[in-house]
Amino acid sequence: MSERVMISFPIGDTCFNYRVAGAAIRDGHLLVCTEDDDDYCMLPGGRVELGEQSDLALEREVAEELAMPCTIGRLLFSYESFYGRGGERFHEMGLIYAIALPDAVRPNGEQPFLVRFDEGHELHFSWIPIESAALNTVRLLPAWLVERLQTLGDSPEHVIYREDAA
Repeated sequence: MSERVMISFPIGDTCFNYRVAGAAIRDGHLLVCTEDDDDYCMLPGGRVELGEQSDLALEREVAEELAMPCTIGRLLFSYESFYGRGGERFHEMGLIYAIALPDAVRPNGEQPFLVRFDEGHELHFSWIPIESAALNTVRLLPAWLVERLQTLGDSPEHVIYREDAA
């Protein structure tokens, strides 16, 4: 078995990441993930491994994080983000696909509906109403996602985003 190499590496004072994520939208709700040490939420997903197709990377990440299969849908966004977190600078390139989870996984009941451990973190998965007020309350990142998820077009969109704060 060959060594797994995530496409994430430091160059000077900036870390480059290649990330893939999935937007699961069901019954007017979006599935989001919060890690135990973060004050924001994100879409499920993670870093792509060297030599791995982005769609297969997303299937792997969902299986690892949620312990369930997903069906990969169409590409929604490609993006380039430049931002800072915890005193570190990041240059991230990524892809966001529509995903479908098993039919029984629905946005009803207590939230978070699932708590799992992955790579030393406690992950909380919740269904949040896709309206901007609810997504802004949980601080969905990257910030440009809130508006764009509510106005999805028929074609993939490429987004370049520079965050002012470090």
